[in-house]
Amino acid sequence: MATGNPGGATDRAALPRKRLGEIFVEKGLLTSVGAERLVDLSKRIGKRFGTVLEDLGLVTGEELAEALAVQYRCKVVKEFHRLRFAPDLFTLVPVEAAVENTLFPLKVESGKLAVAISDPTNVRVISNIGANNGLVVVPFIATRRDIRRAISLHYLGRQEQTSELKRILVVEDDKRVRTSLATLLGREGYEVVTAEDGMEGFRELVASTPDLVITGKDMPKIGGYAFFDAVRSMPETARTPVILVSATATAEEEAGAFEKGFFDFMPKPIKEATLCVKVRRAIASSSIV
Repeated sequence: MATGNPGGATDRAALPRKRLGEIFVEKGLLTSVGAERLVDLSKRIGKRFGTVLEDLGLVTGEELAEALAVQYRCKVVKEFHRLRFAPDLFTLVPVEAAVENTLFPLKVESGKLAVAISDPTNVRVISNIGANNGLVVVPFIATRRDIRRAISLHYLGRQEQTSELKRILVVEDDKRVRTSLATLLGREGYEVVTAEDGMEGFRELVASTPDLVITGKDMPKIGGYAFFDAVRSMPETARTPVILVSATATAEEEAGAFEKGFFDFMPKPIKEATLCVKVRRAIASSSIV
């Protein structure tokens, strides 16, 4: 196992690193000109270079992980969601931190904490984990998909859901409204996942990675606005459109929802025609890079 200093700072960090684009050019996955153009694109849209490559389908998650391992001189871990882990391991990294930063604790041994991480540049988070637990953090590179599988299964007790259908997560505490939305959307050919409050919605968010989220405004535990923040905090759903549903539909509230960043707003009672149009618009927007 690789070694490091507290907080994840290692002697390897002092050595010169190849640029990620250079590594992909050497592997024949990109041309030099293409790499330069994609670097410019990543800067314009404010996304990491490797994430842009993966999202555009130019490299696979596995190819990105291997390149990052070369760049940061780390080892790669795969399929670790199939392993068994001691329950107390997950007290070292709260689920919120694991989800938001796409990382997963692997093992504690001899004062070292092995952590699977998709973004090895996230030094601040690695440093905090090391400082909070008094451990030397040893980063391993993994794909975002493998980390999400592990979080879903071992933190939340859920198998990650996969489907070719567009998936919509409906979070609504009113059972009648929740059932009605699920029925209408299912009739339109969508796969629908439901949750009765924001806490359950958070678990479903991690497990299902929806193409669209519809959330009620006033809910117990976590309301619609706080749940919106949870959606945005996850790298995998940071750009997922969210529609707010509210029984107190005033012009001021609708304006506030758009200002917050919601894709759309629907007052109760929900009309089927309005729902279908807004959902189609939102789903179409989610396919745009």
